[in-house]
Amino acid sequence: MEYAACCGPLHRGERPATTAVALMRSRFTAFALGDVDYLLTTWHPSTRPTDLDLDAEVLWRRLQIVDTEAGGEHDPTGVVQFRAQYVHDGGRHILHERSRFTRDRDGRWLY
Repeated sequence: MEYAACCGPLHRGERPATTAVALMRSRFTAFALGDVDYLLTTWHPSTRPTDLDLDAEVLWRRLQIVDTEAGGEHDPTGVVQFRAQYVHDGGRHILHERSRFTRDRDGRWLY
């Protein structure tokens, strides 16, 4: 999917993610682009770091959604299991995570 149609509008604040998977994809893209502001904005306050220092040496390559539980347009919570492929120090790596998502008071998805 093209950035202009997928993540661009979310990163620019033109519209919120409609599903937990959409937020996951937009956050992966934000990591790849180094968009710290978007990452912090979409991070739940209970787990959000005070600041975020991204490693410029990490090259995010591919996101694979493995499984989801709820997280749809009308769900209050959701779980997304994913594999994110990246390159660091000349080696290929995979981050495999099962992440929880919830909505804030305004109905926006948070990681």
